[in-house]
Amino acid sequence: MREAAPAGTVSAPAAAGRLRRLAVAEWGTVFPDVWRRLRGSGPRAVPLTLVSCAGILFLQLVQHSDGVSDWVERLGGVYATLPWWLALLRTPLSLFVPDPSLPIWGLVVQVVVVFGIAETTLGARRTLGVALLATLAGTCFARWSVWAGPGVLLGLAPQALDVRDTGPSAAVVALGVYAACRYRAWCTATAIAVAMIVEVVWVTNLAGYEHLAGVAAVLTLAAAESRLRARHHGSLRVRR
Repeated sequence: MREAAPAGTVSAPAAAGRLRRLAVAEWGTVFPDVWRRLRGSGPRAVPLTLVSCAGILFLQLVQHSDGVSDWVERLGGVYATLPWWLALLRTPLSLFVPDPSLPIWGLVVQVVVVFGIAETTLGARRTLGVALLATLAGTCFARWSVWAGPGVLLGLAPQALDVRDTGPSAAVVALGVYAACRYRAWCTATAIAVAMIVEVVWVTNLAGYEHLAGVAAVLTLAAAESRLRARHHGSLRVRR
């Protein structure tokens, strides 16, 4: 006969069943939508994702090539020392300029997964809009943080002025949170937000602060959209 599990413990099958139920509750409506779009349209369902990955790989190649690497800096390099108008002009391209010190394939995988899910469920325009919003929020917060200085909460030392402020990482994090909020996957949204807070506490740097700023921006957007939808549904019920 099998021995009974000690009181207060959970068997492996029971734990697996709970994880399965949590996954279904979180993403049970998302992945069928993603699979349906991909099966029906193939690569045509994710043109933004494919172009983004191609752009990241191309810019990575260019910034490591002799003679033309300066063009990446001139067109997509964003620093806290730049004038506002120049930083804003470079922001769209800076979204796809990878950090030369980070492994490129890990970044591409993140973009494929997160951008792909967002594009198939939210649409290309909304995905790009949210990505740009998160990137812009990070750029704005970086300037404030450096201006405030290390003596203020979330302030940074002047050395952060020399760090190039580019890459899709803030957009990837923000899109994950935004898609989770739209599908009411609250555990996923909370987990990502908490991970970003832990990142800032553990390693205080510009990238971590920008991730937090992107998350805050999309949470504000999601809350505003939810309120507008609630008002719209309320007005429809009144009319009926």
